[in-house]
Amino acid sequence: MLCIAHSYTDPYFNLAAEEYVLRNFPENCFMLWRNENTIVVGKHQNTLAEINMDYIREKKIRVARRLSGGGAVFHDLGNLNFTFIMDGREGHLVDFRKYTLPILEVLQKLSVEAKFEGLNNLTINGKKFSGNAEHVYKKRVLHHGTLLFSSVMEDLALALKVNPLKYESKAVKSIRSRVTNIKEHLKSELDVMQFRDMILDHIMSSFPGSAIYEFTRADINNINNLRTEKYQTWEWNFGYSPEYNFERSLIANGQYMQVRLHVKGGVIKKARIRGDFFSQTDISGFEKILTGAKHDETELMIKLESIPFSRYFHDISAGEFIRGLF
Repeated sequence: MLCIAHSYTDPYFNLAAEEYVLRNFPENCFMLWRNENTIVVGKHQNTLAEINMDYIREKKIRVARRLSGGGAVFHDLGNLNFTFIMDGREGHLVDFRKYTLPILEVLQKLSVEAKFEGLNNLTINGKKFSGNAEHVYKKRVLHHGTLLFSSVMEDLALALKVNPLKYESKAVKSIRSRVTNIKEHLKSELDVMQFRDMILDHIMSSFPGSAIYEFTRADINNINNLRTEKYQTWEWNFGYSPEYNFERSLIANGQYMQVRLHVKGGVIKKARIRGDFFSQTDISGFEKILTGAKHDETELMIKLESIPFSRYFHDISAGEFIRGLF
């Protein structure tokens, strides 16, 4: 078992590192890593339906899509992530209990009563501290999980607080659970890095022949290439979202409007706007302007700044309108 506990906290690098190791390392591997403030959505989710865009914008929280399915999770430096990448037998690749057992064993050493519950969660006193997901590549499985150790719970709650009436799609939707930090249940003082080292020591002793591995310069270059080409792109993090319908009612300067968008591949395919707003020009022309644009704040702002916006909406700014679309 190659054991990798690196110090990179860029979410796009870390998610790219997982895929790179999965596809290029023949050995079984274990990784421990942390991300700066980030929402990580599952592969099959509609990103915009999982995030509180106002809060994300205010707190400068990053948004990333991972390789595995499941629901959206919040990462910060108080959250520790673990990844197993291992060979398996056909028909027996997916096994959430197998890969979470070492974590439970470490917590038992710390006298923490944690257990496996449901399909893929670890809990303490009925509260979730670890969500897990898996991705299968040929005859190898990538299992990764979160470990809430000392995360800022307010950020976790507010970053994932979304109006459920905005989006309608067949995408996998996250199920919110009551959560807890591991640190709250410890009998003695321990920080997240000491906890990381405990897990690493346990894995090293549990898998004979384990060795520490550090990414080489070539590894880092390859991971950065994958980061740039895939994991940092709008196309992967937002455009990959399943087809969905968006609906929002807006009020600006006493004027009401209802906006409906049909979005596919992250691109607006159809727009319809109704309401009691004042307009000098038929609104159908504006609906055509939206059609074909990405459902993305930056692109929409560039597009709307290049048109006589006030002819379509009297005394309403393009910025006010765009903020209502997220």
